[in-house]
Amino acid sequence: MAGERQARLADRIRVILAERLEKGLRDPRLGFVTLTDVRVSGDLQHASVFFTVLGTEEERVASGAALASATGMLRSEVGRRLSTRLVPTLEFIPDALPENADHISALLREAQERDAAVAGIAAGAVHAGDADPYVKPREIEDDE
Repeated sequence: MAGERQARLADRIRVILAERLEKGLRDPRLGFVTLTDVRVSGDLQHASVFFTVLGTEEERVASGAALASATGMLRSEVGRRLSTRLVPTLEFIPDALPENADHISALLREAQERDAAVAGIAAGAVHAGDADPYVKPREIEDDE
């Protein structure tokens, strides 16, 4: 029951913040931000908002600073649009998703290159013994 309420509140907060960020903030540091997840504490007092930023590391840092400085205004917006007695505090946390995705892509690319190398080696390979290594029953000669 409480988990459902947390999930509903987290989804609602994510939608409110995404709509607000889509309108834009008056902060030139804010880049192309995507909210990846919102997690609300069990007592509904705190919301951790995970985000990613498309761009360089500098743009990620600048966007994080812009979100941190706009936290009060964003919390007011959430409070105005939520029908709860208490408005949870907001904490913006950069999501490591892009870095993990880049690392996984690099590993997959490396595995694909190794598979291609093994396939190249296997293409020119020949069997080490007879072409047909299975023992067959003796055939009875007809001239006996």
